[in-house]
Amino acid sequence: MKFRKICAMMLSALLVVSSLGVASAQTPETVQAKLGAVEKDTYGVEQTGALLDRINKLEKDYIGSHRSGSMMARVDALYDDVYTNSTTPSILAQLNAVEWNISHEVSMNSVEKRLADMEMTIDGKTTEGTYKKRISKLSKASFGAVELPLQQVIVPKNTLIKVALVDPVNTKNLKKGDVIRYKVASDVIVDGKLVFAKGEPGDGTVLKVKQARNFGRDAELEIDYKQTKSIDGTYVSTFMGEESKEQMKSMAMAAGASLAGIIILGPIGVIGGAFVKGKNIDLPAGTEFYIQTKADTQLFGVVTTAE
Repeated sequence: MKFRKICAMMLSALLVVSSLGVASAQTPETVQAKLGAVEKDTYGVEQTGALLDRINKLEKDYIGSHRSGSMMARVDALYDDVYTNSTTPSILAQLNAVEWNISHEVSMNSVEKRLADMEMTIDGKTTEGTYKKRISKLSKASFGAVELPLQQVIVPKNTLIKVALVDPVNTKNLKKGDVIRYKVASDVIVDGKLVFAKGEPGDGTVLKVKQARNFGRDAELEIDYKQTKSIDGTYVSTFMGEESKEQMKSMAMAAGASLAGIIILGPIGVIGGAFVKGKNIDLPAGTEFYIQTKADTQLFGVVTTAE
């Protein structure tokens, strides 16, 4: 039904979506930027106060002790612990895997809240200890082992991802540069490994917006759906390309929606829709559509028998 909604929307308003992908999110370079990123994912908001106090708190919560070295070295180590997937998966990858195994969905909440919620689900109470120890305990409870079934896999270019808007999108209150939040609507499995889990966040940027005007001037909206977070915490470059559009057309046909007004604009595959003159674009939260990966990407995935 949600997909039928977007088809109807596309037949009632001009929806222009950029098919230009951009690079994955760049690693922050400064102490403040890296610290803020870790704090937002850990506590929900960036913290205030002296940098050293903030570093000490994160180290205590994650590993239970303070590292030696410069502030930059300590923040780098924290950032790598939380986000970096090299020969072993990051803390965020482990947390995502455990949460998916428990609820088959990944929350957009903070690390702190997610751990507490899972502990309440499993044991009916929260536990003490570092985040690392708490994740290990939850892993043993949910998977039956502390070592998680995470393996590296190459996710091919143009892998389709079904996503849904987190917030409503209306051209009446959008401006260029606004962030459009969405989340993964269905699990994506590649070679028996879960690589994009339901609930994982993504964000796009409004590149162009025009409101509807009198005398039949139509609203226009151009969005770059630029990055989507995978199960291992990596932001993967995504966009709306030919495969996405074909999938949406197929789904619309299966739902019985009329596609007579669907139009393709431009040589790079910008997708649009027929429209009622003078109408603004108004897409509710939960509207579903497809995007796709921009390039072959190596990720850690959860080994699963799910399809």
